[in-house]
Amino acid sequence: MGGNGKVAASDEVIENEIDHGPLISEMRAGEEFIGIYLPRNISVGDFKDKTRGQYVSLQLRDRSGTIAARIWEDGQEAAEEIKVGDPIKIDGVVEIFRENPQVRIRRFRVAREDEINPERLLATTHRNPDLMWGKILAAIENTSTPYLRGVLERFFRNEEIASRFKEIPAAKVVHHSYNGGLLEHCFELLVLSETLMQLYPEIDRDMLTTGILLHDIGKLEEYEYEYDVDVTDAGRLIGHVVLSERMVSEAIEQTPGFPPKKAMELIHMIISHHGRFEWGAPRRPKSLEAMALHLLDNLDAQVNRFKLLVSPLRESGKTWTQYDRMLGRVIYAGEENGLTVEENGFAD
Repeated sequence: MGGNGKVAASDEVIENEIDHGPLISEMRAGEEFIGIYLPRNISVGDFKDKTRGQYVSLQLRDRSGTIAARIWEDGQEAAEEIKVGDPIKIDGVVEIFRENPQVRIRRFRVAREDEINPERLLATTHRNPDLMWGKILAAIENTSTPYLRGVLERFFRNEEIASRFKEIPAAKVVHHSYNGGLLEHCFELLVLSETLMQLYPEIDRDMLTTGILLHDIGKLEEYEYEYDVDVTDAGRLIGHVVLSERMVSEAIEQTPGFPPKKAMELIHMIISHHGRFEWGAPRRPKSLEAMALHLLDNLDAQVNRFKLLVSPLRESGKTWTQYDRMLGRVIYAGEENGLTVEENGFAD
């Protein structure tokens, strides 16, 4: 298909365009463009008129958001060329379908590596990574329980693990779904936990801190990413809750003097942090620290989720999101407050 002149563009058609095209958040109806984007959620559909064959539905993504897209010709063949996570260079036009923008892809080809600017494609945390990593190291230093600190150091003093932890998203979608997302999520949980532990001194500070830093450690094995986030076979078959339990259990076994009862308490926090069976928790929280971890985790995840939904709308002056099927409602965006991350005190 790459050179047939129908759907997939030959190199000559879009070779001379060096710009990545408009950011998705800036696309306007009627705009024609050539640009590079990440394909997601690729599927093939049949036209009602069977003589027309099939078409492709997909989403395009860059650092600013996502937009629905369609390829109306040679659908099956086009779908076989496009791979999730591999950027594509497209010649497209923005149209309106059922009151929402949608890209009609007229031509495309897989983007070459020398054309790809990862900073245009990948959203990244707006918080200062060095500040966040420093907060995590300080939390480990302040962990006075030797065996808990020992387990934490087995992870965070390991350069390979630490490097991956700093970069990986906390999710493919929903919350903290950008580079540095897992680091940001754990940093925010540490900040939130400080007030909670002041209000409830009965909470075992060291145990809660350890649970915060290790509850999602399995995501290092659940996700893989280059230009986009994808779920590994281990992630699909086992999931990060069980992967986290395995990794933490192995670290506990390698840590001298770790009391068996405390090991059960920590593992319980790991496997119950989703809170409910229907949310993927093998056990519901049954300890003070486990409940604290679950509620902190859910608070941070949901607020971040709403922020990711409303921020693009505030920037464009819109008031309401589209209907969100996972949440079962539309979300009110309100007005931009004008504050940056720096002005909120987490820049450096």
